[in-house]
Amino acid sequence: AAGPLAVTALGAGIALGSEERAAAADWAAVRPYALDEKRTQQLTDALTVPGEDRTSAECAAALRLLTALDGRAPASVTAPLAALLVTEAVRGGDVTLEPPARSSFAGAAGEHAVGTLVAELGEDLLAELTAGATGGVARTVQLLRIARLLGLDRTDVLPGVVRRLAGALLADPEAGECPALPDLLDEQFDVRTALLGELDRLTPDDPAGAERLLSRVALPFTGTQALPHLRMCAAAPGAKARGADRVAVLHTVLRAAGMSPFTEPLVLRTAVGLVWGEDTPTAAEGLALLAETTSDAHRTAGTWRRLVDAALAAPADDEDGPALAHDVLRGFPQETDARVRACLLLLDFAREVRSGTAEPGWAERVRALRERAEPVEPSVRDHAYDAVARRLLTPDRPEAELFACAHSGDEDLFAAYGRAARREEVAALLRTDPGYAADCFAVWTSHPHAGAGWTRTRTALLDEVLRPAVRALSPQEVAAVEAAVESAGTSRTLDAFRAWNRPSRSLGGLGRRIAGRVRRG
Repeated sequence: AAGPLAVTALGAGIALGSEERAAAADWAAVRPYALDEKRTQQLTDALTVPGEDRTSAECAAALRLLTALDGRAPASVTAPLAALLVTEAVRGGDVTLEPPARSSFAGAAGEHAVGTLVAELGEDLLAELTAGATGGVARTVQLLRIARLLGLDRTDVLPGVVRRLAGALLADPEAGECPALPDLLDEQFDVRTALLGELDRLTPDDPAGAERLLSRVALPFTGTQALPHLRMCAAAPGAKARGADRVAVLHTVLRAAGMSPFTEPLVLRTAVGLVWGEDTPTAAEGLALLAETTSDAHRTAGTWRRLVDAALAAPADDEDGPALAHDVLRGFPQETDARVRACLLLLDFAREVRSGTAEPGWAERVRALRERAEPVEPSVRDHAYDAVARRLLTPDRPEAELFACAHSGDEDLFAAYGRAARREEVAALLRTDPGYAADCFAVWTSHPHAGAGWTRTRTALLDEVLRPAVRALSPQEVAAVEAAVESAGTSRTLDAFRAWNRPSRSLGGLGRRIAGRVRRG
């Protein structure tokens, strides 16, 4: 019963505290019909007495009372209460306090109150909007609504306000959950149009922020504005939920834009950002991205960098990486710096070696490119070195390239050759192809004076790869290997193979004798 007692006390001119005034306002708001015009006037007069002890709870109660009185009481009653609330909102800084309805300022009394408010608050209000409201999104929304209520000219300040508001919404999408934001956009067409346009303009640089914002705030962009980037952000969550194929998701998101990357390349940047986020596309995805549109579109959108990253990040066993590098070098010849270009050339060199189109001088070429690519990504290095190593393990290899490899002194190339020789594919050939086993024996006993690195590599392969494979063969299969050794070399080569294959002999001194026999042969 604090409410009716407070109403009676205020009507009798008894000063009350903020809590009691709030109780009186709340009681009257629920029962606006319970007070006649005189008592209502007494109550609003008491509520609008100047004071510094007014709390947010009292202001909220006063707003509820004003809403209840709107249309029931004359402007002489509602205008002072509305003016109080506007003043408290501007000067008090309570961002949750909504401005009163424009109808509270009806009639001559209302217009006079508005004029007084403009004179007292207008300059400060516009100055705060110009400088940037310190209360964030909620404060900016509040001040924009009050400026519209008072009829202030916002033409000069609106572009800057909208720019800051859009940036704040993207930086902190949770701020967009400000309850008054939808009301602002519904009430003010110019603000809605400008804000949505600015958000759409900023989205290509922060598509994730825009996607998060739209997941929290139902922005009204269903009108005549194109807003391709915001429309993509709205479509992205559903597209990603329906499938894991990121290229397919990209197609869905691009369709939502309503614009082609050929005509508006920035939609490509937004779409890639929405689909891949901070992840690097795979090389296969990079090839698909490059096929989506022209290199000019990727250049304008800045997505060519994603294609470079996809190529450089491709695992050493992913042949799409070198293929993508080749296309990137062709499509973006001026965009990459010297180091990155050398990395891409290493990948393209791997493609050439695998396809048989590489120019002679592999060992020198791979070493020179690597030096220019430092610090080179391990996967890029492995692509090039592994391609050379695997090609040198084929029977139709160019002998000059094998000679250059053995004499290169390149420890990374020797390591790659050792890894390639230990693959299961090589082991299978050694077990099933006598000619291949004979060829490996010839290679791994050749070039004994090439240097310590090659000697260490070939000796290890003789002991750890070829010997176990030959020892596992049947006598008939060993005989077939011996025939292949003799056919490819001489009787001395065959003697060397048999001496090497005797289980009772020590490999250390024997290895040297084998090399001598092969040379003499």
